Amino acid sequence: MLSKILSFGLDGVVGYEAVLETDINAGLPAMDIVGLVGPSVKEARERVRSALKNSGFQYPVKKITVNIAPGDIKKDASCFDLPIAVGILAASEQLAGGRYGEYIIIGELSLDGGIRRVNGVMPMLISALQSGFKKFIIPRDNANEASFIEGLEIYALETLSDVCDFLNGTGGFKPVEYCSYGNVLRHTRADYDFADIKGQAQAKRAVEIAVAGGHNILMIGPPGSGKTLIAKSIPGIMPSMTFEEAIEVTKIHSIAGILNSDGIVTARPFRSPHHTATTVALIGGGTKSKPGEISLAHNGVLFLDEMPEYAHYTLETLRQPLEDKTVSVARAMRTVVYPSDIMLVASMNPCPCGNFGSKTQKCSCSAQAIHRYLAKLSGPLLDRIDLHVEVDGVAFEEMYDGKKAESSEDVKRRVERVRALQLKRFENDPVYTNSAMGNRQLAEYCKLDQTSERLLEAAFKRLHLTARALTRILKVARTIADLDGAADINNDHLAEAIQYRSLDRKYRLI
Repeated sequence: MLSKILSFGLDGVVGYEAVLETDINAGLPAMDIVGLVGPSVKEARERVRSALKNSGFQYPVKKITVNIAPGDIKKDASCFDLPIAVGILAASEQLAGGRYGEYIIIGELSLDGGIRRVNGVMPMLISALQSGFKKFIIPRDNANEASFIEGLEIYALETLSDVCDFLNGTGGFKPVEYCSYGNVLRHTRADYDFADIKGQAQAKRAVEIAVAGGHNILMIGPPGSGKTLIAKSIPGIMPSMTFEEAIEVTKIHSIAGILNSDGIVTARPFRSPHHTATTVALIGGGTKSKPGEISLAHNGVLFLDEMPEYAHYTLETLRQPLEDKTVSVARAMRTVVYPSDIMLVASMNPCPCGNFGSKTQKCSCSAQAIHRYLAKLSGPLLDRIDLHVEVDGVAFEEMYDGKKAESSEDVKRRVERVRALQLKRFENDPVYTNSAMGNRQLAEYCKLDQTSERLLEAAFKRLHLTARALTRILKVARTIADLDGAADINNDHLAEAIQYRSLDRKYRLI
């Protein structure tokens, strides 16, 4: 007998419909799974056989052929275990009726017949909903992430026996209840607060500008000056994620298998990979084209501490994702595109000993050593970083002056006001922050008077800036004007934006 079961697979962040056809005929006992399948799907034969027997079902001692269509997409995931088992039960007439054809079935089986969670359930369900499917059977452990998708009838079950009871119309199972994003979005205090940072007024100002406009920032200074502490305090001043942003982040974390027990990511990601991270770990890829750190940080912060210590080639692979806000992982059999709309925050010492340019410490490095160290960062990469800010050591008097610094909550309120202004400004454009403005938006919202044009021209010639650096100055100036509540960019806004590029010349970075 022949049976057909509907399921869904995953290609990057997009799900695709998979039809599992199971044919049982006389012949030597064996199970063949075809349809361009990988090792994970081939191993399903043993898991399914044990799960059926240990759940009290008869395993057909016949020739079993399972075809997973479409045959031109590589399938290498354990999410097809459960539909394969249901297909065998249906083809061997151990299921009453034909309700199994009404549901999308997803799940991995354990040997005792239990249903294990699978990665990427949320993007599968969203893609299935967009294709018109609304009824699903998924693992119980995936119930939380599925509950945030409205308009679906989802049954989250624990065992293969539960699935069969449900499909046979017994058991009294209830669907997963829809959960509103507002019910889980709660205020949580960040681990680090701007109030704990002594001194460093210029660096904190630059970080506020960067967060308000979604700009990339590089902090340069000696060790112990507070660069890492400032970076770790950034999540506390970032605006809360909207539901749409949370869904985007949750889909990626679900695919990577790092989704928390809440079933949805409510806090903006802060990813800080070690400088020994490989290119694949940072960008994504591998045999299954998994998302890398730059995608796991989507809608959040990617922090590269001690940036020159990363492999040169690995850093250079960041250039295209920083510009396009997506990363394309191309392999022989498939090409996967992951979102990577991040705020890049990087820190570095100005020389091997770390004290070049310091007001309080003496540098012991030769000019050649300093040049070789700084040359690890290429000009094209630095061009894509909007703000370069110097962070020097903190004096003893600043550490113990008794003054209370401004808290992250205060800074966050200003940031949210500016972000709301940008959302209104770009409501008719596919742009959300000043950093993402294109040429048309630059021409409309970054107009300069003659005095400001002359200032920008002088900076362009004196600092030997590129056209990309020039546009980034304008974007930063627009953000500074927004923080100032000004409708137009004036000389002060432009001058402050230019000073965040002046370190290019001081440190001879480009």
